[in-house]
Amino acid sequence: MGARVMVAMSGGVDSSVAAALLCESGYEVVGVAMRLTPEAAHLPRRRATCCSHEDFEDARRVAERMNFPFYVVDLREDFAARVIGNFVSEYLAGRTPNPCVMCNREIKFDRLWQRARAIGADYVATGHYARILRGADGRFRLMRAADNSKDQSYFLFSLRQEELSRTIFPLGAMAKSEVRARARELGLANADKPESQEICFVPDGDYAGFVERAAGRGDVRGGAVVDSSGNTLARHAGIHHFTIGQRRGLGVAAGEPMYVRRIDSHNGTVVVGRRDELGAAGLIAREVSLVDWQCERGTPHRVDVKIRYRQTPVPAELSIGPDCRAQVRFLEGRPAVTPGQACVFYRDDEVVGGGFIERALEA
Repeated sequence: MGARVMVAMSGGVDSSVAAALLCESGYEVVGVAMRLTPEAAHLPRRRATCCSHEDFEDARRVAERMNFPFYVVDLREDFAARVIGNFVSEYLAGRTPNPCVMCNREIKFDRLWQRARAIGADYVATGHYARILRGADGRFRLMRAADNSKDQSYFLFSLRQEELSRTIFPLGAMAKSEVRARARELGLANADKPESQEICFVPDGDYAGFVERAAGRGDVRGGAVVDSSGNTLARHAGIHHFTIGQRRGLGVAAGEPMYVRRIDSHNGTVVVGRRDELGAAGLIAREVSLVDWQCERGTPHRVDVKIRYRQTPVPAELSIGPDCRAQVRFLEGRPAVTPGQACVFYRDDEVVGGGFIERALEA
């Protein structure tokens, strides 16, 4: 038997095939599903979500078929504090968080690794579409997946050398179609299971409603919707209803389409403007983490930066400053910048690092 690896299993086809491939490669696999949220009784049951009882049963059936042990670990308390709490506080502060980034950083590659260490596992593996390469110097590099349409390296920028050395991404060189085909060959019941589309703890997609229920109405800050000149156009019930670039649901009547430009959490003001007013010259990032890259602080370095998961990377100059902050100046285009979102730095297919957008630099 080879090295022991704990595989995070969601019940979906990706993590199931990842576990199966590791079994075939001779690893001693231990499957683990994470109970992160209680099932919401007030919501209609949806199949394309994760962390449900049905998902755990799907994962258990895969483990039985491939003949490896499977457990469910209760991480609800950690998830509530580290992911859901962050989600709620960020929206109340006028920012748009990415809970998948936080879940990877705070749960899968932190709390889950602690569980892996407790059972003597050498590695943690997931069904992420990303690659880890080890150079001749022994250092680890985080790379985009071979299938760029499924690449999930954006969510993993906070992994450092220690984490990368004990992590396996078995699907990094595969296309999604290949993964499903392999699942059918193995006779896995979830081979054609739909992908999860919603945030696991907001399966109905009503982020604002979730924030209000979690925080209470007393913490919700209402205010004015104003144009770029400061003229009041409407009143709103809470800044958590808005995100940068939003067009629908603004509650204003204008002669042309209007978009959210800025959200001021101090006075509850939401500033809207024309589409051509959305662009930024760059951004300031906080909580910056570098995978393994020695760079002179204050000196601009050429990178490609991705400021949303589905957005095309933008050529930029990156300058690392003190206190885990960085300045990014776009070299092409003027994309809309959304505070709270992750910004990830690439050089070709390699992830340099990333951080969280603090604010935009005015164009």
